[in-house]
Amino acid sequence: MNLSEVRRISALDDELRHRLYLFTRAARRAVSREDAAEHAGISTKLAAFHLDKLVDRGLLKTYFARPGGRSGRGAGRTAKFYEPSDAQIDLSVPPRRYRFVGELLVKALKDQGSEETPQQAADRVADKAGRDLADTFRPTLSGAARLGPERALTAVGKVLQDHGYEPYRPNPREVALKNCPFHELARQAPDLVCRMNHSFLEGLTRGLGNDSVQVLLEPSEVECCVRLRLPEPARRPSRTAKG
Repeated sequence: MNLSEVRRISALDDELRHRLYLFTRAARRAVSREDAAEHAGISTKLAAFHLDKLVDRGLLKTYFARPGGRSGRGAGRTAKFYEPSDAQIDLSVPPRRYRFVGELLVKALKDQGSEETPQQAADRVADKAGRDLADTFRPTLSGAARLGPERALTAVGKVLQDHGYEPYRPNPREVALKNCPFHELARQAPDLVCRMNHSFLEGLTRGLGNDSVQVLLEPSEVECCVRLRLPEPARRPSRTAKG
């Protein structure tokens, strides 16, 4: 769950602050503290308090300018204006990432090669996205450039925890994913979406520097379709009985 989005939503829990936010969005222009105060029927000081709270949470942005249409003493002073930020609130429990899938599909359609099927293009783009995500995570790791299987499995679990998969260990050798961030789309088009998801997680795992952890596509009605498993331990050669 994205904590910044939780904080943004919590900022709107106050009824007055919610009204001021909707007023700012509906105004289609930057508004001043005086505009907000007049709309809500409150003091300018109280309006400023709530508007600045919305700025702190990233829902509004500000700039300073000289108000137009004023004359007389103090007319040249700059005032603080508020307008909606570009922040989007997309919070669901359990976490869903439909926008991410949409972006991958659009990229796959735009970049599809002449020799590729749409599925192959989607798999390739998803694999690249996983490797790109691994590149952003690798600086937090210390030690060798290539990770051993156990360390790689732990690292993948940490990354997926931050991306809504809710990983857990059903046994010491495996990471299962309690949540599918693409649940509804996976139900509608399992062949496409589950394979993309598999390619994404494969790219992530290989991008973290391990080629032996198994990334398995195992469809499930209640969990994510992918599981990650340590490779089978090497068998020791059997001893032959002496004559």
